[in-house]
Amino acid sequence: MKGIAIAIVTYNSGGVILDCLDACLPYATEVIVVDNASSDDTVEKVRQRPAIRLIANPCNAGFAGGVNLAMRATRQPLVLLLNPDARLKGGLGALARVCTHPEAGAAAGVLIGEDGQIQKGFSVRRLPTAGTLIFECLGINRLWPSNPINRAYRYLDYDLTTPMDVEQPAGAFLMLRRDVWEQLGGFDERFHPVWFEDVDYCKRLHDAGFRISFQPSAAATHIGGHSATQLDPGHRALFWYGSLLEYAGKYFPRNAVRAISLAVWLGAGFRSVMGIFAYRGLRHIPGYARVARLAIGTFLSPLSNSNSSSCKRPIDQAQIHVL
Repeated sequence: MKGIAIAIVTYNSGGVILDCLDACLPYATEVIVVDNASSDDTVEKVRQRPAIRLIANPCNAGFAGGVNLAMRATRQPLVLLLNPDARLKGGLGALARVCTHPEAGAAAGVLIGEDGQIQKGFSVRRLPTAGTLIFECLGINRLWPSNPINRAYRYLDYDLTTPMDVEQPAGAFLMLRRDVWEQLGGFDERFHPVWFEDVDYCKRLHDAGFRISFQPSAAATHIGGHSATQLDPGHRALFWYGSLLEYAGKYFPRNAVRAISLAVWLGAGFRSVMGIFAYRGLRHIPGYARVARLAIGTFLSPLSNSNSSSCKRPIDQAQIHVL
């Protein structure tokens, strides 16, 4: 479709990337893959599709860094972010149409699981409150998913077959306006390597007065958890909790950050014990120990807010190889 680029950030995505690319080609003027130093055959497989533009990054710039690299590599006015474990089913015209409105900052479609059901609770969410993050860290939303905080956070009481404005769609299937991305300074690369960068971008969209439209006529099938499941459990915990604390420190008052830090400390301790049985060993313990130290450090920090106009994590642009 004219005027649309599709940006895909990969990390060890060799098992899914060709299906993703083959589904993308009929829908976009340009398809760009940013590979974050995969150790598998992702890059070789992308090269099998000559129509795809490949940015082979020699270091892992994280999801936010990968998105920013893709956005700088294209001049198309609309860019669809798509996870490598997603396959487009159509409807990009609906996203493009709503993005023409001056108040629109982004648009999202619906993600459908391998079981054919809408991925409710993941496709769209509200922006997290301090209470939401505390419930997440303590595992309350998992143990009691029907609680009022979780129902509101995950739009569990909404019909996701109806178009509506939403607060935070998943970055796995999100169309961005290039001019708005430039106005906001891109994705915040301090959320590294993954998690909460899309939440942060949606938060900044709302703070700047832009709307985000959910259009269920646009759809993609989505496996989910493709890259995260490849991480060591300890590293996965460190990245998730670390990005969560980064988000909390950026937007919430000091007392709320302290409460969230305590919840992280308690939640990490509980999960580290449960992980002994889940992972049948202690290999995850060092990661959770680092999470606990991070939570204590955040709790004791005198800073009330880490918000900054800078969203950039240094990347050596000279090392980026673009094919």
